[in-house]
Amino acid sequence: MKFTSTLIAVSDLEKSKRFYQDVLGLDIIADFGANVTLTGGVVLQTLETWKQFINKNEEQIIFKNNSMELYFEEDDMDKFIEKLNKFKDIVFVHELIEHSWGQRVVRFYDPDMHVIEVGENIKMVVKRFIQSGLSIEETAVRMDVSVEFINSCLE
Repeated sequence: MKFTSTLIAVSDLEKSKRFYQDVLGLDIIADFGANVTLTGGVVLQTLETWKQFINKNEEQIIFKNNSMELYFEEDDMDKFIEKLNKFKDIVFVHELIEHSWGQRVVRFYDPDMHVIEVGENIKMVVKRFIQSGLSIEETAVRMDVSVEFINSCLE
């Protein structure tokens, strides 16, 4: 058994393709019309065909349920936030926050209200702390991880 992708139903395939390409920088690997595979293991499926596949009507498919998210990582979080803020139609779950371990994240909705999280690559968090003057040991304490983990991020 091997996990290969996450499929999400979308109400407007063209709008969703533009969103995932423009906002998140994903590329189209395969476009089968009603089904589009993107880099990163994201698959977009038209709502019409999804309803047929699972034998449900439109009222039984619930968008904006906030029960899951698609998670992405970004090396340059400041640059991504700058880019994201140029899209005036983005609906935020929350703006940029910093978790207790130091990772900065932002959550927002795609056009069908699926939650998207973009988190700072954890190796970049480590490098940011080291560059700010914290020692390896202080960074480990700050992030609540082992010194070995910090060292592995710096290799």
